Amino acid sequence: MRSSKSRSRSKPNRNSSRNVGNIVNRVFDSSGPEGKVRGTPQQIIDKYNQLARDAQLGNDRVAAENFQQHAEHYLRMLSQAQREQEARREQQERENRERQAERDRERAARQEREAAQPARKQDAVATDPGSSEQPDVVDHGEEGDSGLVETPEAKAEKPKRASKPRKPRARKPADDSSDAPKDPPPAPEAPEAAE
Repeated sequence: MRSSKSRSRSKPNRNSSRNVGNIVNRVFDSSGPEGKVRGTPQQIIDKYNQLARDAQLGNDRVAAENFQQHAEHYLRMLSQAQREQEARREQQERENRERQAERDRERAARQEREAAQPARKQDAVATDPGSSEQPDVVDHGEEGDSGLVETPEAKAEKPKRASKPRKPRARKPADDSSDAPKDPPPAPEAPEAAE
């Protein structure tokens, strides 16, 4: 014969609170007074309530009370599971709001840092010697001595001529049918003297 200790060493009871959330949609097999009733808790409650009404109509008060007790058991299980689901949902919503508030705070802090960053860049530019105003080139020698190597192209370079002023563009002749006065043609310019 087995001892009672060996039975207590078996796996722990699996009806823990972590499975309660699944009760709403879980399918149960209920052994009632008139056989098994299978379905979700809400379906079982409806079935036992219907059986209780049928028993009352048949003047069987004991069976009616028995069906009502079975329905009440599943009603308590269902309401407990729904309360736990609602509490879990509220907890998740609260955590989501806290995470969103934290993200908003981080975003605001980042925007403040970015707004302050251009001011820091301007300060850095002001202290950067490369960005400050540079002195003009100082001539350290004679006028003709620029310190550059003279190339043959520079020696052969001829002095430039003065450019001629541009002639105004001639207008297209207008139609004879217009009443507008016609402009006289531009006077020819005198040729420039040769150098």
